[in-house]
Amino acid sequence: MKVMQILPELDEGGVERHVLWLSNCLAAGGHGVTVVSAGGRLAGELSGVEHVRLPVHLKNPVTAAWAAARIARIARARGVELLHAHSRVPAWVAWWASSLSGLPWMATCHAFYSRNAALAPYSRARVLVCVSRALRDYFAELFPGSDLRVIYNGLPPAAHERTGPTGGGRFLFVGRLTPVKGLDTALEALARLAESDWRLDVVGDGPSMEELRRAAERLGIAERVDFRGFQEEPERWMADCSCLLFPSRQEGMGQVLMRAVRMGVPVLASDIPAVRELAVSPEGLVPPGDVEAWRAALEGFLRSGEVGARFDAGRTPSVEEMTGALLDVYGEVTANRSR
Repeated sequence: MKVMQILPELDEGGVERHVLWLSNCLAAGGHGVTVVSAGGRLAGELSGVEHVRLPVHLKNPVTAAWAAARIARIARARGVELLHAHSRVPAWVAWWASSLSGLPWMATCHAFYSRNAALAPYSRARVLVCVSRALRDYFAELFPGSDLRVIYNGLPPAAHERTGPTGGGRFLFVGRLTPVKGLDTALEALARLAESDWRLDVVGDGPSMEELRRAAERLGIAERVDFRGFQEEPERWMADCSCLLFPSRQEGMGQVLMRAVRMGVPVLASDIPAVRELAVSPEGLVPPGDVEAWRAALEGFLRSGEVGARFDAGRTPSVEEMTGALLDVYGEVTANRSR
């Protein structure tokens, strides 16, 4: 099968890692894969996959239409059978490219996108794959007539084994630094534990980096919070930490959380729908944005070395399992091209 994956960029992030791992797995299985993006540091990690650099990240109708025309020509010339979009601008591009080329298209929904006209293309996709049941319920309400499937993000084998201490205060945050990730809540909570012995490593980059640095300084904890920036191997940090902090206010399905669960890393996580899907029970999850609740949870871990919530590693599929499930969907969509 020949498939074209379309995503905004190939920089750091959950969508980027998802497409990287999916594309490499498809290529390893003998399928033809073309990835279209605006480029980024992860483009060099594609293996056996052709990357076409186009500005499919820009929210400009003229640019998107031009990109769609280019994609339609490239797809026809290379015998592509299916267009697979990831994120909102690529969904517009894939929809228009499908109209121009006659090829079917589908999309994966990775997040709780805002309810506005930007979601219009999703009602025209052959299939909407959702990375959690919470997202499926959200999009079912928006597009009740759509064909919605749930396929969890798959993970490759961990490159590092857990070696971190049992208990202790070596906390870790991994993720893109944006307000929705809730790191500001964790910083304020940690500042209320100034008398306790802890440190926090922040692995990741993003638009909120400087704002979060200033917050750490304002809270008087800058010397105990190390902003490590982008790291090629975030798993190494997970392997060495005492506890991963996952204070997100909202998630489609966090790959960082899934990786930590698979590695057996203790996790303090927000009580949000996608997190509950991985938890054995919601007991021990922490209300998102509630600084005092996070303070209490952090203090409890520092005192006992235990987290309240337990997670089921069996709910985190491998990349191969995810790819197999998507190939089944690809087969259905391409078998009904005349629809």
